[in-house]
Amino acid sequence: MAVQGIIGKKIGMTQVYSEDGRAIPVTVIQAGPCVVVQLKSKEKDGYASVQLGLVEDRKVKRVSKAMKGHFDKAKLPPCRVLREFKADGEELKVGDKVSVDLFAPGDVVDIVGVSKGKGFQGVVKRHHFRGGDATHGSMFHRAPGGIGASAYPSRVIKGLRGAGHMGDERVTARNLTVVRVDAGKNTLVVKGSVPGAGGGYVVIRKG
Repeated sequence: MAVQGIIGKKIGMTQVYSEDGRAIPVTVIQAGPCVVVQLKSKEKDGYASVQLGLVEDRKVKRVSKAMKGHFDKAKLPPCRVLREFKADGEELKVGDKVSVDLFAPGDVVDIVGVSKGKGFQGVVKRHHFRGGDATHGSMFHRAPGGIGASAYPSRVIKGLRGAGHMGDERVTARNLTVVRVDAGKNTLVVKGSVPGAGGGYVVIRKG
């Protein structure tokens, strides 16, 4: 079994047309190329995986001594983004290239990214609360309402939905269908939306 995923960068959304003329919303991802930086085995590390590094056009300027030693051991130039993927590593070795041709149209994938940060938001935007009447002097428009009992338990229960920081968290979009694969341009086109802003790094895993 070879590596089961690849690192990419979200380019943005567009639409493509199916054979019957339907418009399909899609996300274009610059997927790879990636290079194998490290192989982990059950005997040595307790689990089997492949560590990939995303190869980019821009040079990595600042590298810590620990990471420099890590890449020097693999005899590879430093990569800005490293991720691990499940695999036994039998068909791979350090320095091998992993490209987008790992996927084919019709494949189902899971894509992991960091969602857009929204800052501090109220309960209507953050948790989709309905809010109160907008007229007749209600004075209750976007407030959360009651947040706890008075006599018992005389405190706010943990986990109560309230205002707070929204977004900027790890999100996994599951069961997205691959529409197109362009090995020449290292691009992957998947149906639907993908977490994060344009230019953000994502992980594409086989579903």
